[in-house]
Amino acid sequence: MSEQTSGTVFNIQHYSVHDGPGIRTLIFLKGCPLRCLWCSNPESQARMPQLAYNVTKCVGCGRCVAACPQKALELHEDGIHIDRKLCLPSCRICSDTCPGKALTHYGKSMSVKEVLDKVEADELFYARSGGGLTLSGGEPLMQSEFTLAILEAAEHRAIHTAMESCGQADEETILAICAKLDYLLFDIKHLDSDAHRRATGVGNERILRNLEAVRSAYPRLPIHLRTPIIPGINDDESLIRRILSLAQSLDAVNYEILPYHRMGEQKYHYLGRQYLYEGPEQVNPEKLASLQSLVVSVYPNALATQKG
Repeated sequence: MSEQTSGTVFNIQHYSVHDGPGIRTLIFLKGCPLRCLWCSNPESQARMPQLAYNVTKCVGCGRCVAACPQKALELHEDGIHIDRKLCLPSCRICSDTCPGKALTHYGKSMSVKEVLDKVEADELFYARSGGGLTLSGGEPLMQSEFTLAILEAAEHRAIHTAMESCGQADEETILAICAKLDYLLFDIKHLDSDAHRRATGVGNERILRNLEAVRSAYPRLPIHLRTPIIPGINDDESLIRRILSLAQSLDAVNYEILPYHRMGEQKYHYLGRQYLYEGPEQVNPEKLASLQSLVVSVYPNALATQKG
């Protein structure tokens, strides 16, 4: 595939130490097949770019309203109202016009070359630490052609590659992409399919089948399993014990739990959406400590991070 292949990226994060070995550059791709109630990156879910509005930055000048060719914006006393049925994701006129940057866009088109040039700018840091590039999202498998092109180009440039995935994709797709991977971070949110469906919108049958298929096809690929701990959904010791057993049966190199946080809640308002998770604002500290002790007893190198 060509380095001119393009896809939609919504963020690039430098100097990460929680998303694969060493210091890494994270490339966040838009599009996700799940709709987790607690998702901290709602801007990652839709495949196309999205308009976001932060009313606290709005100066009420109305320039965006006058500039919008689709007439999708109206100025009211409480700020800008957006008709998202009229708004075109590819149009950035309003955000380019906004003096206070109250209007911004999540997601932009980038080529493989543009992505890898960004990654190679951090080469000094990841080369010394054994790090590299990590594809995240959203779900990188949703942009499979772009993801595969990035991995192939990274291989040519001798860049270590990792991917964070929920595993919800066609088996053919995930196997083709894992063939080019050096490290896989795989989320297991629940082992009960009905509970998984209530929490994420889809069952977990395909996810678990794909995990088994990847391990069978690539026995030497390091697989790092992770579970975001969500109060009332999966903060259960018996469940974590079952996931630990699964991790051991798959010869996973690591398993870690990730404590829930609400740091992405405000972004739902920017997108004109409602935050759906109604549980506690944090995991009970004593319960979290107990679960972490259980995990560390099996995987001593497991680290709880602040991702959700």
